[in-house]
This record gives sequence, C-alpha cells and structure tokens, in this order.
Amino acid sequence: MTTVETPTVTVAESPFLQAIVQQIRANDSYGTYRHWADELLLKPYILTKAEKREISVDGEVNLITQSRIMAFFRAVAYCIEQETGMLSQVVIDLSHEGFGWVLIFSGRLILVSKTLRDAQRFGFDSLEKLSAEGEKLVAKGIDLARQYPTICDL
Repeated sequence: MTTVETPTVTVAESPFLQAIVQQIRANDSYGTYRHWADELLLKPYILTKAEKREISVDGEVNLITQSRIMAFFRAVAYCIEQETGMLSQVVIDLSHEGFGWVLIFSGRLILVSKTLRDAQRFGFDSLEKLSAEGEKLVAKGIDLARQYPTICDL
C-alpha cells in the first residue's frame, strides 16, 4: 500500500511561494496561466533526484528552465524589497553549459550572490525545500540591507 504525503507547506502559507506564483503570472503575457492552480504553476520546480538524473547536462539550458530560474530569484528580490522598501534588482549570467551566477543587489550593495551549476537540473525535492531555500536567501538579503541601508539608497 502506497501512501501519498501531503505537503507541510502550502502556497497560501508561504509568502515566498506566493511571490514565485506572482512572478510567473506577471511574465505570462498571453494569460495562459490565469486559471491554473498555484500548485500546478510550482510543479516544474519540484524534481526528484531520479528526475534530475534523467535531465542531460550536455545540452543548452532551455528557455523554460531559464525563466523558472529567473522567476525564483525575482521572487527573492521582490520579498526583500517588500520587507525593506529598498528597490532590489536581479542579474543572472548563465552560460550555455549551465554554469553561472546570480546577483541580487540594491543600490551598490550585493544582497544575494549565488553560483549556479548544472542549471538544466534546477529544482527542489519538495515545496518545503523550495520555500525554505527562498526564505533563507530572502532572510540573508534583508539582513544585509538592514545592516547597510546607506549603501542601498545610492
């Protein structure tokens, strides 16, 4: 008998997951996702280890994966901005091989710096881990923004 685990975190309970959904819908110029459930929009972010192994790292990072990465980090920047009131921007440099980095900055201060590796396999084991990773990056960014507010204002 198999049991289905129910998620311990729902989109309604996680401001970060709500922010990702908001970013996905904001970039949906044709309204394709307008009536989709939030959980369905987040489903591509959830990949088991077996599913990740099936994704080849030899090819280019497809545009869908690139937009998923961008939505994740824009959600981080949005949450930092909401909490601190300081405009936050995202810069992603991603090579065709799936290596690169992400910077989230405000003014002249780098709030989040993250290295990307095997971006073709970008995803998380569960909604809980997706939410936890995002909230961890948001907390670090907020901490830096509050520690150096004068640099953020420039």
